[in-house]
Amino acid sequence: MVSSSEGGDPNPIRKLLGLGFWVQGFRCFPLMALNFFLKDGLNVDSSALQLLLNSSNFPMVAKPLYGIVSDAVYINGQHRIPYIAVGALLQALSWLAIAIISPSSISIFTITVYLLLSNLGASIAEVANDAIVAEVGKQPTSSSKISQPSSSGELQSYVWMASSAGGVLGNLLGGIVIDRFSPQTMFLFFCLLLALQFFITVTVLESSLNLPKSKVNAGIRKQLSQLSAALRKPEIAYSITWFAASYAIIPALTGTMFFYQTQYLKIDSSVLGLSKVFGQAAMLLWSFVYNRHLKTVPPRKLISAIQALMAVFMISDVLFVKGFYKMMGVPDAVYVVIFSGLLEVLFFFKILPFSVLIARFCPPGCEGSLMAFVMSAIALAFIVSGFLGVALASYVGVTGDQFSGFPLALIIQAVCTVLPIYWLSYVPDDLKSKSRTKKE
Repeated sequence: MVSSSEGGDPNPIRKLLGLGFWVQGFRCFPLMALNFFLKDGLNVDSSALQLLLNSSNFPMVAKPLYGIVSDAVYINGQHRIPYIAVGALLQALSWLAIAIISPSSISIFTITVYLLLSNLGASIAEVANDAIVAEVGKQPTSSSKISQPSSSGELQSYVWMASSAGGVLGNLLGGIVIDRFSPQTMFLFFCLLLALQFFITVTVLESSLNLPKSKVNAGIRKQLSQLSAALRKPEIAYSITWFAASYAIIPALTGTMFFYQTQYLKIDSSVLGLSKVFGQAAMLLWSFVYNRHLKTVPPRKLISAIQALMAVFMISDVLFVKGFYKMMGVPDAVYVVIFSGLLEVLFFFKILPFSVLIARFCPPGCEGSLMAFVMSAIALAFIVSGFLGVALASYVGVTGDQFSGFPLALIIQAVCTVLPIYWLSYVPDDLKSKSRTKKE
């Protein structure tokens, strides 16, 4: 990492954010091991697995608090770099604890506590990274600082690609080594990677990033006031409400599908790894296509198309569980790699255009807290979705070894996915027309 904008690379922001988002994308590596460890090592059933993983995401809900603190509280004259470093350190310590604890003394409660600590660190780092993206994204393209990315979504696409690249490598390695190394070894490897990120991050001076100037120590109360004012803007409030509801209303059946593929179909772990690699590769391609061809498409059209495509894939899952594709000559492993991999990442496709939209609406001075609030709303929506999925699986009688009601659950899931499309008018359709209306 370079500590100034002079030298070989005129844009140290890309190095810092590229590393940060790549490492967070690589989190799928230990999480894949965790899934198998909980299922095979601790004999956790599908509902308990989904409840545990969803509950451990609660630190994500407090992201607005981390964002406000990051915006208002400076450490040695910096308010982004220190929080990225602290986030990486907390994650490293939590995964180290999980890796070195004796297998005989591991309990679900213990793992939950360490996962909460890990997700706390991930949340803090993500908030600081997202704030940098929002701050840079608001800078005018005519700025004399030609090294800075434009506000058109270029930097958002770049960090999206970095995260996807980390996900591709993490899932690929995870699928390969899951049968060769113990989960604790995989946890330790990720811990070392986080330690490396920590030591690299602390060598970076925030002044070298050329971030927009803001008043130092503006105060938490002022940040709360600015966030409250931003959330009272209809284009922001309605958009965030719809976006969070579009996730929360869908019952997540990830735990049930994981057990169906591994317990019932006996799909090999390497196939699941390839499935996730295929999905992450699709995410990487999506960021490229969006940046090159779709930035000018109205957000409402893009998001509605993605939402509808998600429902189509869920109906396809119904046919998969019914054995239709197998009767057509398509092996289960092929379907899992292609279609299951795509459906898993389709949930995240609409985050890219939405984050670009919100970054443009974001008032100066509260980039960190507003983007953190958005991510918090999404995190809470996913938690609600997970709990609804557990309730739905219980209602239709799906357990770890009983899947007769699974097709009905998938049909209900698809119907719930289509419903938010009818309320999509809450998302602004054209950014330029909005700005023209305000000027008039």
